[in-house]
Amino acid sequence: MTESLDKNTVQTVLQEADLIYNQAEVEQGLDRMAAEITQLLQEEFPICLSVMLGGLIFSGQLATRLQFPLELDYIHATRYRDTTQGHDLDWQKRPKLCLEGRSILVMDDILDEGITLQSIMEYCYQAGATKVYTAVLVDKDRERKGLSKADFVGVTVPDRYVFGYGMDYKGHLRHVAGIYAVKGL
Repeated sequence: MTESLDKNTVQTVLQEADLIYNQAEVEQGLDRMAAEITQLLQEEFPICLSVMLGGLIFSGQLATRLQFPLELDYIHATRYRDTTQGHDLDWQKRPKLCLEGRSILVMDDILDEGITLQSIMEYCYQAGATKVYTAVLVDKDRERKGLSKADFVGVTVPDRYVFGYGMDYKGHLRHVAGIYAVKGL
């Protein structure tokens, strides 16, 4: 269940948080990723799947940097449900586009434990995708239970609870233009 936080609590979390990457540093990571993705996928006509809700901001900013033909869709699978601890994977929306015979670029906010991304990759392959690539804005420096590494990474963060650029703290602060670590987490 979502924990309701008041405005003052949310503001305090932001004020006390440690800035890990500012907006300019994140933009540099996005530019680099877009160049790497373009080099690999520009001839593929891929389907780019944004993983909701965390991938919303990242995917939108990355997609505008990809200057080649592609199709966009989204998938909504989550383990966190506005909390700071992962749970069982909850499939809320599957893509409308047919994945059969296509290259897929899964775009997500963070590679944390790797369970969600691994499950989404498996889903794409079961739906007939020929190749599935992963792009994450943030790679958390930690051991993983699922997917061990993404194909494309914007920035790496320490093993702390981070928010901003789509990542949330208990359902809040996704919109923040920077990547921050919550004090004490």
